[in-house]
Amino acid sequence: MNAVVYALKRAALFAASLIISSLLIFFLLRLLPGNIAQSQLGMNASPEALAQLESEYGLDKPVVAQYADWLTKAVRGDLGTSMLTGADIADEIAAKATVTLPLIALASVFALLIALPVGMLSALRHRKLDGFALNTTSQLGIAVPTFWMGVMLISLFALRTSLFPAGGFPDEGWSAWGECLRSLALPAITLGLAQGAVLARFARSATLDVMQQDYFRTARATGLTRARALHVHGVRNALIPVISVLGVQISTLIVGAIVVENVFALPGIGQMLLQDVAIRDYPKVQGIAVSATAMVFVVGLLIDVAMAAADPRARRTS
Repeated sequence: MNAVVYALKRAALFAASLIISSLLIFFLLRLLPGNIAQSQLGMNASPEALAQLESEYGLDKPVVAQYADWLTKAVRGDLGTSMLTGADIADEIAAKATVTLPLIALASVFALLIALPVGMLSALRHRKLDGFALNTTSQLGIAVPTFWMGVMLISLFALRTSLFPAGGFPDEGWSAWGECLRSLALPAITLGLAQGAVLARFARSATLDVMQQDYFRTARATGLTRARALHVHGVRNALIPVISVLGVQISTLIVGAIVVENVFALPGIGQMLLQDVAIRDYPKVQGIAVSATAMVFVVGLLIDVAMAAADPRARRTS
């Protein structure tokens, strides 16, 4: 199967998965108690007033008809407008993404910078005390709650030393890029530490697997040290599964970003999502959830295609 056919096959799977996900998100949202009309009018609203407001929002239509209307607009790139503010949902998501996407990107880079050296060194020294210590530290990193790590970093580097702001984001946006990076530093480290601990475990396993291969033993037989043999012959093979796992972990990063944005008071997609869920702004929550799902699928698709191009065995097993 050539790369073009494989890419088309994956793209078709991506489209089908996105439609199924949007369907699940849409109907699961409707299972939540209450709606935006009840949130606006309060518990003591009369049934007539409630019915009138629900009719204005289109909530009196059958759920299937509501989904059909939404999907028809969504395939044209129109995610609708907020029930509460009337603002265009796609524009609001794009504005908030200028905070959330850089946060996820910085956290991913930081996670890789931690995971690769820690995981590989832990594998190289797996029978030594320092290797055991690194492995134990990575396990502890997985266990530590993200919000607790964020609070500790705020206490150490914002409140005590004032090296970084404790929260918030510059009102002028990325025109003040230096302040933006300072504002995202602690959130990215908080998010990256948790993901780095997970990736370090995979990097360790991948490195141990490489060290059992014949080509690695041959390199060692020529006189190379284990570290040198790994650097010359094994790093690429150890990187492939780590990068693949990072693509899968994008969904975890998005969920983690919701927590981190609220800890650091960042005006991103995660903070907006929690606010909209609380008031039952269905179109906005739907748009945010589907956009996040699409991002996860796109990253997975790109990694699958890249892995298939780099390793033909991936195409044969898909």
